[in-house]
Amino acid sequence: MSKEFTTKDVGEHNTVDKGLYIIVDNNVYEMSSFVDEHPGGAKILKRVGGKDASKQFWKYHNESVLKKYSERLKVGTLKESAKL
Repeated sequence: MSKEFTTKDVGEHNTVDKGLYIIVDNNVYEMSSFVDEHPGGAKILKRVGGKDASKQFWKYHNESVLKKYSERLKVGTLKESAKL
């Protein structure tokens, strides 16, 4: 079962040291192990750490990227009450 997070929970994980979480379409991904692999560079992931990165993600990626990395990087979802 997937863990549920609030936006506050995600916001507290905004650096590689704290665990770099991002939100894409109400799913929460832990990116600290991926920053050095990211083809666009670590700087971009660090900039959106702790935030909803859906808009930025979909601007540069397609569904196949989520399918490829989701199992490895997804740590949970946003709680329904956090989706305001």
